[in-house]
Amino acid sequence: MQDLPTPDDLLAAVADFLREQAQPQLSGQAAFHARVAANALDIVRRQLALAPAAEAEELRRLRELLHCDGSLAELNAQLCRRIASGELGTHTPTLVPHLWRTTLDKLAVDQPGYESYRRLRAAIDPGA
Repeated sequence: MQDLPTPDDLLAAVADFLREQAQPQLSGQAAFHARVAANALDIVRRQLALAPAAEAEELRRLRELLHCDGSLAELNAQLCRRIASGELGTHTPTLVPHLWRTTLDKLAVDQPGYESYRRLRAAIDPGA
């Protein structure tokens, strides 16, 4: 049995309400805050939809790159330490592709309409 509406449906409805009903009736700072709130809900929707797979893939890449196990936070901290120490750098074949993929996955949540992001994503993932 499916329970409707889904969390995504609820978030979309509130964002649409803020954009289409509330914001046009507001002015100044209140209108701005309504737009910010609607955009924040959109980010939450994308986070719920995209982040689990992106974070799982990031964790897989970090395990391969660092040759060890740990949580995503632990491995990212270790990655930073190894880059800072010079152990990893542009001389590491898988580092730059990992950093690009991680950045693009984060932009897919935060700023999917960003033109440079869309061009680069299309070049890297033509089917995306």
